[in-house]
Amino acid sequence: MSTPASLPAPRTPEPSQAPPLRWAISSTGGIAASMADAIRRHTRQELVAVGSRSQGSADRFAAAWDIPRAYEGIDAMLADDAVDIVYIASPHSQHHADAMAALHAGKHVLVEKAFTQDAEQAREVLDTARAANLIALEAMWTRFLPGTDVIRQLLEGGALGEVTTVLADHGQWFAPDPSHRLFAPGLAGGALLDLGVYPLSFADFALPGEERELAATGDLTDTGVDRQVSMTLRSGAAYATLSTTLAARTPTTASISGTLARVELEPDFYQPTRITLVPRDGESASYDGGTIRGHQAMAYEAAHLAQLVADGASESPLLPPSATLRVMELLDQARRDVGVVYPGEGDR
Repeated sequence: MSTPASLPAPRTPEPSQAPPLRWAISSTGGIAASMADAIRRHTRQELVAVGSRSQGSADRFAAAWDIPRAYEGIDAMLADDAVDIVYIASPHSQHHADAMAALHAGKHVLVEKAFTQDAEQAREVLDTARAANLIALEAMWTRFLPGTDVIRQLLEGGALGEVTTVLADHGQWFAPDPSHRLFAPGLAGGALLDLGVYPLSFADFALPGEERELAATGDLTDTGVDRQVSMTLRSGAAYATLSTTLAARTPTTASISGTLARVELEPDFYQPTRITLVPRDGESASYDGGTIRGHQAMAYEAAHLAQLVADGASESPLLPPSATLRVMELLDQARRDVGVVYPGEGDR
């Protein structure tokens, strides 16, 4: 077959098209503020409540984002009958408890990545959501971007040929600080769950089939969490080479190469960015990433979940529970390979 001279147009709906549902935000950190900003600017979703460990923090967040009700503690927030969906933006170590509480309260959940601390917790959250006829969606925003749909169409249409090689990295520099959440074992810190989940999820999306074999090597911080990890992921005859680190600002690029063409993603590959199709023979073609840029593109995942709920869907076709669980199992394997054990894991 011949490689197309131009890229397909994304099929992703504008976030403003999704019907408005009522949202609460659990936690008041930076990523919660990014979601509030994205929802306010680009969707019709209603922010009706926020919860935090302290009333003061909840009050300040509510005032900053014009949210009518602020609660101290997640239980008080979940008792609010006006809430349809909870966005969970707490530290990784708290995702499972917060998601379970929200599901038991009858709320759909959008849970920041990494979805939970480990696969066992992820399985319990997903099983609970399924049994309650609720949706528990991982907030891996890359999966819902227009550019990702462009790549999805290329893969589905065979434009790359047989996929052979996936490359992706994500590294940021953080000053070693035992009090920072990324260096704290008790908060499920380390490079993998915060940064490495991006290249790993990208590779899971890009590789054919569902067979996955992973091998990882790396080193630890003085506090015992993963500092730097290199991973090789295999699916049949296709391989992914992935890396993540807390110790350096890496290129943060990605590519998918096949027998007919490759796709290159400019930095930062997990955000809306330029995507270029490079045929084995012929001219290259690019997609510029769309009009919503930076963290405001988190609006796509919020709108997608709202549409699923409004449609009465049981799961997302773009990021089904099976994919979320598979990535969590791969993260577990990578942590085992480099020797990271979080407090309490050996007791389960």
